[in-house]
Amino acid sequence: MSRNDPHTIPPELLLKAYRAGIFPMADSRDDPDVFWVEPKMRAILPLDGFHMSRSLARTLRRGRFSVTCNAAFESVIDACAAPRPDAEESWISTRIRESYIGLHEHGHAHSIECWRDGRLVGGLYGVGFARVFCGESMFSREADASKVALAWLVASLRRVGAELLDCQFTTAHLTSMGAVEIPQREYLQLLSQAQRPYSPGESAVALALAEELGDGLATGAGAAAPLGAPLGLPAGFAALRSSAFGASSPGNVIAQSFTHTS
Repeated sequence: MSRNDPHTIPPELLLKAYRAGIFPMADSRDDPDVFWVEPKMRAILPLDGFHMSRSLARTLRRGRFSVTCNAAFESVIDACAAPRPDAEESWISTRIRESYIGLHEHGHAHSIECWRDGRLVGGLYGVGFARVFCGESMFSREADASKVALAWLVASLRRVGAELLDCQFTTAHLTSMGAVEIPQREYLQLLSQAQRPYSPGESAVALALAEELGDGLATGAGAAAPLGAPLGLPAGFAALRSSAFGASSPGNVIAQSFTHTS
């Protein structure tokens, strides 16, 4: 299916849905249809409430994984859609896959990847706009890989003043890392607040961060002009990497940015 296929969801429509608190899913990988979801209870991960365990902090400090942003978006979404021991089927259909790749090319869908010895072993992807990031899915082929990706995500969003990290639905994995469930009405209030315009001062900071990128992180390599996208996650990621330049383990910068819990 081509990303210009009329059956893909246009980037403008996807963004409009997310800005209204709605997102698409499918019943299976081969399902040509999508249904739009607006949960009565919504999972979020407060950016000041991320649970950094001592074991995860050790993993970060030791630099077991190298971490990138927007380096392998298609590979991440494919890994998230792949069969798992506890879930043979996936809601990430071919139509959804192609639609989010199109959104990535417009600068509003991003991935974080964890690598080990040149192999992609974990990561996540989601949709970003204004001060919001909506996490879609994550995967892990080695212990702690998805947790490391999530730690980088939270730290990057905090770095650029993001306010809302949407997780859609609760899982034991997300709850253990600080996710909470709130009523949809409360979520919509937070969503509205997090979409207010950036001040001139914040825009100046964003432009300064853009100068640090130098490698296409702002919208993804080869991306089209973003649909009004602020720098968001990619700029925060680049700023963290910049501050960790020369450090033996960039993950140590992440570990130090959180309060450790057991």
